[in-house]
This record gives sequence, C-alpha cells and structure tokens, in this order.
Amino acid sequence: MSEFTNGSTSGFITITGARENNLQDVTLRIPKGRLTVFTGVSGSGKSSVVFDTIAVESQRQLNETFTWFVRNRLPKYERPHADALEDLSPAIVVDQRPIGGHSRSTVGTMTDVYSVLRVLFSRHGTPSAGPATAYSFNDPSGMCPGCDGLGRKVQAAWDRILDPARSLADGAILFPPFAAGTWQGQTYTNTTGVDVHKPVGEFTAAEREFLMRGRGATVNVDNTGGSRDIAYEGLADRFERLYLKRDLSALSEKTRDLVERFVVEDTCPDCRGARLNPAALATRIDGLSIADCTRMQVTDLIAVLKRIDDPVALPVAGAAVAALERIEAIGLGYLSLDRETSTLSGGEGQRLKTVRHLGSSLTGMTYIFDEPSVGLHPRDVGRLGDLLLRLRDKGNTVLVVEHDPDVIRLADHVVDMGPRAGAHGGRVVFEGTPDALAAADTPTGRCLGRRTTVKRRPRTATGGLWVKGAGRHNLRDVTVEFPTGVLTAVTGVAGSGKSTLVAELTAAHPDAVVVDQSSIGISARSTPATYLGIMDTVRKVFARETGAEPGLFSFNSAGACGTCGGRGIIYTDLAFMDPVTTTCHDCEGRRFREEVLRLTVGGSSIADVLGMTAGQALDFFTDKGVRRRLHALRDVGLGYLTLGQPLSTLSGGERQRIKLATRLHRTGAVYVLDEPTTGLHMSDVDGLLALLDRLVDTGNTVVVVEHNLDVVAHADWVVDLGPDGGRDGGRVIFEGTPARLLTARGSSTAEHLRRATAR
Repeated sequence: MSEFTNGSTSGFITITGARENNLQDVTLRIPKGRLTVFTGVSGSGKSSVVFDTIAVESQRQLNETFTWFVRNRLPKYERPHADALEDLSPAIVVDQRPIGGHSRSTVGTMTDVYSVLRVLFSRHGTPSAGPATAYSFNDPSGMCPGCDGLGRKVQAAWDRILDPARSLADGAILFPPFAAGTWQGQTYTNTTGVDVHKPVGEFTAAEREFLMRGRGATVNVDNTGGSRDIAYEGLADRFERLYLKRDLSALSEKTRDLVERFVVEDTCPDCRGARLNPAALATRIDGLSIADCTRMQVTDLIAVLKRIDDPVALPVAGAAVAALERIEAIGLGYLSLDRETSTLSGGEGQRLKTVRHLGSSLTGMTYIFDEPSVGLHPRDVGRLGDLLLRLRDKGNTVLVVEHDPDVIRLADHVVDMGPRAGAHGGRVVFEGTPDALAAADTPTGRCLGRRTTVKRRPRTATGGLWVKGAGRHNLRDVTVEFPTGVLTAVTGVAGSGKSTLVAELTAAHPDAVVVDQSSIGISARSTPATYLGIMDTVRKVFARETGAEPGLFSFNSAGACGTCGGRGIIYTDLAFMDPVTTTCHDCEGRRFREEVLRLTVGGSSIADVLGMTAGQALDFFTDKGVRRRLHALRDVGLGYLTLGQPLSTLSGGERQRIKLATRLHRTGAVYVLDEPTTGLHMSDVDGLLALLDRLVDTGNTVVVVEHNLDVVAHADWVVDLGPDGGRDGGRVIFEGTPARLLTARGSSTAEHLRRATAR
C-alpha cells in the first residue's frame, strides 16, 4: 500500500504537508461529494494543490493497479511532495490543453456523436453504403479518394517554388529545403538529366517532365558522410511525398509555416468538402445525407433527428439527440459537427471535454476542472454551473480552479490560496462557504464583496478605424467603426462573431499589435529571461566584467553542469516503477559548472541573477534595454517571477501576461487583445485595467475581446455582437458607452452588466 494511503473511509480528501512547487506545508480536508472551488491570485498555489498534488497522486495510484506491462505504456507520474494523501478517488481531469488539432478531428468525432450518426445511416439510410465504417472519412471504405477524407486538396504553388528565369544552378528552386547548396537541392543542381545552366522556363516538355517526375537516374551528392550516389527523385514527387501526402498539422510549427507559403489549398472538387465517397453521400434519411447533417448547427440537427420514428432507428437517433442536447446545454448549440477541433477556442474545447463526461454513469469519481469559465459569456456561466452541479449530484466530488465570481458563489466549499503569488503564496488563507469568503479579509474576499462600477466619463475618440461589409463566417455584412485613442471592449455571447470581427479589423490594419490566446512556445529550458530576450545581454555583461566567454554563462551551452546537462535536476526512469526526479548533487540545482559559479558581477553569480525576481533584478541591472523589459514584466503584474523559473511551471494567466509584456511600450499603435483577463484573479484584473489605461493615455488605441464585466464597465466604448451565437449571431446589436449599454434591450451583455452593477 502507498505511503499516501492509510485505509481511512472518511468523507474527506485529506492532504497533509503538501510542498509541491510553492506550497508551504499545506494541510487540507476537502469534502467529498461536494463542489469545492479553489481561488486565489495567479501563482498562489491553486494548481499546485489540485493538479500537481491531488490529480497526480490519484492517477499515479490508479496506474499502480495495472500490471507492469500495461503501466510501462501509460503516462508516468512522480510521487507529489507531501507527507500524506488520504481517501482519494479516481480523478478525471478536464484541463485547458488544446484538443487534438489535426485535420481529421472534428466536433463530431471528438464527442463521438459522428459515430452514432454513422450507425444511424448504416441501419436506416437508403440506399445503404454498408456498415458504419462506410460513412467514416477516416476509413478507406468511406473516405473520398480524391482528398483522402480531408475535404480539401493542398497543391504545390509552382509559380512560388520555381523561378522560370533562373537555371537550377543559379537558384531556380525557391523552396528553401530544396534550394541550391542544400543536401536535397544537390539532387537537382548535380543531375545530368537536364542542363542545369539553362533557365527552367526554357525547358522542353521532356526536360520539365524529368525535373518534376523523373525516376531511375542516379545523382552524386555531398553530405557530412562524404560523396555518394543516390536515386534521383523528381521535384514534384519529392515535394508531394514529404509535404502533401501527409497532414500538414503533423509537421512542426516552423516547417508547417514554411510549407504553407508554397502551397495553395482548395475545396476538394470530388466531394465538395464533404470528405466522403459517392456511395456514402448517396445515402439519405428524409432527403438528407450524413454530410448535410454534420453541416447543420447542433440546434437544427436535434430537430431533424427528433422527427425519426422508425422503431429500428429510434434508439440510435435518441442516443444522438441526448448527446447533442448536452452540447446545446453548455451553450455550444451554434457549432456544427463538421467543425474542425483546431478552429475551436480554448473555452469551446474545454466545454466539449466536459460534455463527454455528462453521459457517464460512473459515480464516486473526482472531477477536476481548470478554469472552466474561460471564454464564457456571463450568460453561459450559469449553464456551466448547472453542469458542474449535475456532476456533483450524481455522487461525484467536483474540484474547480476558478476566478469567476458566479462560479465561486455556486460552491459548497471554497479554499482560498495566497495571500500573494510565488514565494509569497502557497498557503491556505481561507476555508468555508462563499458567503463567509465575501466577508473575509483576503484579496478574493474583498473582490467578491464589491460591486461593478460603470465608467461615467469616457475618453473622447481621436478618430476611427473602419471595418466595412464584413461577411466572413457568421458576420452579416457588418460595418462598424472602432474609435481610436480609447479603450474599446468587443463583447457578445460565444459564437456571436467577436473574434471574426476583430480578425477583420487586424486584416484591415496589419500593423496592429495582436496578443491572442496562442501558445508562447515554451520548452523545458524556457525561462522569463530567455522569453523576454535579455539573456544575451546578461551573458555579455558577465563576459565583459569577468573576461570569460559569453557561452560559459548559458546553461544550454558551455557553462552547463556536466552531470545534469544544465537542467538542475536528474530524471531517473525506473521502467516499471515510478520515475524519480532529484536535485543535481553536483550543481545543487543551480545548472552551472562550479568554475562558472565562481565568476561574479557585483558579488552575484549567473545563478544568483537567475534566482532574482524581476523586482530584484531592476536593482541589479543598469542596462536600459534589460531594465525596460523588466519594467514590462512588473507592469503586467509578474514582478514576483524569478528570471530563471521554467515557463512550464507558469499558470495560464501568467503565460498570457508574459506574452503581453513583450509587446508593450509602443506609442501610436493599435493593440488588439483577445480575452486578456484569461487566468486572472479579480484583483489582477485591476492591475490589467491600469496597464490598459497607461497604453491608451500614452497615445495608443486598445481593442479587447472580453467577457469580464469589470473590463466592459471600464471601457470607453463597447461593440456588442449577437444576439446569440452561430446563425443567430453575426450582427452588431449595440455600439456606445458602458453607461448607455446599461439601458440597452435585447443584449445579454447589457442584462448581466445591469445585474453586476446592482449587486
């Protein structure tokens, strides 16, 4: 039996002496069978308790029940740093990580509703194409042969890849991996099959055929292993094999971005985007093909399936309707089943993950959610709360890390972490009911008890940025003016067209500074110092002051500890047993060789500098460029981060703000921010608003896509889209000041703003 289990059968999950990340010997009793919300400022330790301690140990112990053969094929979890964890139940984690984004993943396949539809069409449709697999675009028996089930064809843009005025020897091939001088490019510059000094545009038909599709010849190339003969492969054949006959989303981001500049993509002419072969598309139910059904909004598809009354098909159609109604209940009724998951927002993806568990009959589980309100309009937060309560009422324990006050108020029990972030957090500062928290003297309690106040004296615009006749996606010929020199909030329920409208704005004004929800591209060796771009300067300062080479002051290069490779830790994989991570005994976690650590500037080694917070580093550095970046980090509320902290340990809100920190300090710019309050505590939102005010007051224009009512109330101008999502959205239903929005009718945003100001 694990040392974290004592066989108790109490009604609580008990944590004793948790020390994961910044937790400071935390001891907790969390009621089972209840909804418990964990609150606290960003970086206070919420995720360390819920995900890094409870979830990890639950999953680790569950994996221990399998045989060694099976365990070796499961994810490996390390034992959390805690004295004891008692009375755990199996945990299901619904986090914010993106859903698998390859081109074959759709809303229908992800939720398994498409599998039910395939069964329905195989049994009830006429004429039948065969078994359920015959309606799968991911199976050879059902996919369109013209596009292999992708619904579109990607073709090489030869006018971009080949310059007809140049010869092969002079660089006619413009695609960098095949360019003259590269290993693959030598296939074409060294071939004897054509005249490599003749302009490609003057090639005969036979010569061009050999260049593009030639086979059978040999060519001599040089690489690191020396000169050797290889089989010639035509340029078109090679490009298609390496880049087109595979899903582009499977390539690295860098390679994909490169390839996309040299290809064109069109809807497949054979299936017209339906992905299926003619036999599958010929099958009809009430005159509709399976592709017709997947193109419908979920709300419309429910009505279609409810009309089916055939005794054989009724149970299958009923199962599909039940799953679709769960999607509708979470506020995603505007989606269609053929929507690729890669196009979903983080909030939409997380809600779809939640939907998958609502049909489960399991009880006694622990469901763990990471800020499930992300991306939700206040109207839809109520629907989310209903789902969380339904999971609880089925006999499960529900743990939620959350900042939204409406979700906090739903809780049976609240655990508030703090009092601040990083080394100044990691403690439990409150446990109890939401009402008691609202009266508590903690950052969360003080914010929970206050009322939203609408700005009464907005700034005056200096001009306007126009979007005219926008009709992409669900926008309906929208024309709108975004005022310059002010803070504008773009609001509306999920799917109303906010992001599409703002994308039209940035397309019309390409110089805009965009801070969106995309990943910041972290790795195990990424730190605030490397992400902000100050490490080169830091290394040069140490090199200049000590007379050593700059590379010595990099834990990714010559200065790295030889034992741990600059990681500061030793990771030991014990095969069938739990992996073990230990602090490197040679560098004691400092990442550098001893001789490097002896070199100091102002009495501090390079490791000491990386251990400084941004605030401490401002007192150490005099370089203007470094200080400007450190000020930016402090401006976005991250002054407590150390320069060498791995970015992989940052919360979602911290990662969003560090991205913003790299784009500050411009004047006369247009800033476009996509839900900048993501992951922010209510008190952190105050700091964000102060930062946005500074941006506007220094001559910039700021446009934010936001659901947070404090941001909406603080804006100078509001553009509200709706009235609903999908087909029922795409219209501007209000333009004006927050004060005027309070009296607007037919707007969900206005309704909830009125409630927030009346509390």
